[in-house]
Amino acid sequence: MGKARISETEGAAAVAAATGDFDSASRDTRATAVRYLLQVLADAAVGNSVEVRVPPFGAVQCIEGPGHTRGTPPNVVEMDARSWLELATGTLTWAEGIATARIHASGQRADLTGYVPVAV
Repeated sequence: MGKARISETEGAAAVAAATGDFDSASRDTRATAVRYLLQVLADAAVGNSVEVRVPPFGAVQCIEGPGHTRGTPPNVVEMDARSWLELATGTLTWAEGIATARIHASGQRADLTGYVPVAV
């Protein structure tokens, strides 16, 4: 049985609430927004060569290329929830996120340029 998918209606509502006022949005709303945008990314960038992590809310594998099956993946992108929401919605660019250390990327393929912002 696969993971339960977040509906477009529920996801869009959570994204609107969390990006409208991140600090006032409930933890559940922020979590749903993060997971929904990760889901959209994984749907658009099918593959398993890069792992995108947004602790503590979620992680996905995406982008076509050589994958991994055990242990720490060689290509990891990690950031906090606010940074992910801003990156995924286009408020934060990849270059700005890397330059300001809001995004941590390791590995040759750990680059989301061209995949963000995601289309919602």
